[in-house]
Formats: sequence, C-alpha cells, structure tokens
Amino acid sequence: MTRTNADLGRLLLRIALGACVLLHGIAKLTGGIAGVTGLVTAVGLPAFVAYGVYVGEVVAPVMLILGWYSRVGALLIAINMLAAVGLAHRADLFKLAETGGYALELQAMYLITALALALMGPGRFSVDER
Repeated sequence: MTRTNADLGRLLLRIALGACVLLHGIAKLTGGIAGVTGLVTAVGLPAFVAYGVYVGEVVAPVMLILGWYSRVGALLIAINMLAAVGLAHRADLFKLAETGGYALELQAMYLITALALALMGPGRFSVDER
C-alpha cells in the first residue's frame, strides 16, 4: 500500500465518521438536548454536563473532518460514544438485535473507528498532518 492510498483511507474514515457524528450534533443544535440532560441528571450528574454533547458531536467531528487536531477530535468522539453507551444504551450492551447483529453495532463502529483514527492520525490530507 502506498502512502497516498493510506492517507486517502484515513481521509475517507475521517469524513465518514465526522459527518455521521456531526449529523447527530446538528439534530441536538436544532432540537435541543433535553433528552441528554434527562439522562445525565438521572445518574446523579449535574445538568451542565449534558452540554458536553456539543463538544463530542459538533466540535470534535469538525476537527476530524478538517484534520485539525484530529487525534484530539477522535478521542473526544470516543469519549462521547462511551458516555452515550453508558447513559443511554447500557441495557443493550450484551444484546443482539432482532436481525442477529450486535444491538450496539453503530455505537461500536463509531467508537472503534474513532479510536483507530486517534491511533493512526489524520494523514497527509489534513490541515495539520501528524
């Protein structure tokens, strides 16, 4: 595999993960975070913690797409996904979906892709190659 192919692969992963997570963030920007606030306060955390969802679903994906401190952006997305699983999806952690796949396959894919990008870095096609 050439360096260019590897860098294009990283770019595709950054854009795909960043765009998918950003769409969740846009939904929260337009619809509010009342649901997240409810989940956060239900486990005894202060309500302001819910605003962290904007970091994980708006700021971090933009960082990832641009390749600007993308390792940090990817780690923020991974933390966001761990929080989402812990707050909203705990009951499904060890379940299969009705179709036979893992019940949290989307969340797992986001988390693992974010961790992989944090380890690999953005590649050459980024604002700051690292």
